[in-house]
Amino acid sequence: MSSRPPLREPEDNTTWWMVQAAAGLQRRITQGLVAAGHPVRTAHAAVFGNIDSEGTRLSTLAERANVTAQAMGELVDDLVAKGYLTREPDPTDRRAKLITITDLGYRGIQDAYDSIAGIEDDLGALLGRRGLLDLRRALRRIAQSAEDG
Repeated sequence: MSSRPPLREPEDNTTWWMVQAAAGLQRRITQGLVAAGHPVRTAHAAVFGNIDSEGTRLSTLAERANVTAQAMGELVDDLVAKGYLTREPDPTDRRAKLITITDLGYRGIQDAYDSIAGIEDDLGALLGRRGLLDLRRALRRIAQSAEDG
């Protein structure tokens, strides 16, 4: 028997619940994309959620997603092979490459937005319109506080 104190139960851990909710919602987005014919994985959200419409350097994508450049490189390689992204010379520095979204990638992002719209509808039904607005406001405050802190 361990002499360690018991771990806190999840019902007392707001961060745990936020992570569980985010993971479940991300799985739903991925399921919607797969149903729309996109052979993507949940991990690909680290790319699509952090790329700029005009393209983004790999190092910037990795920093924004809080992953290593190697891990981001593997995700980008996979999406390039699938036709969702390209690597192009950065016009501001020819030694660097910009990761850019292809037409297929834009269609995939639009299909993700369609999945998100369905999730928003479901959240509105679950929480009510006022509850959903309150949740958004609270999450925005938490995110801004985390950035500031």
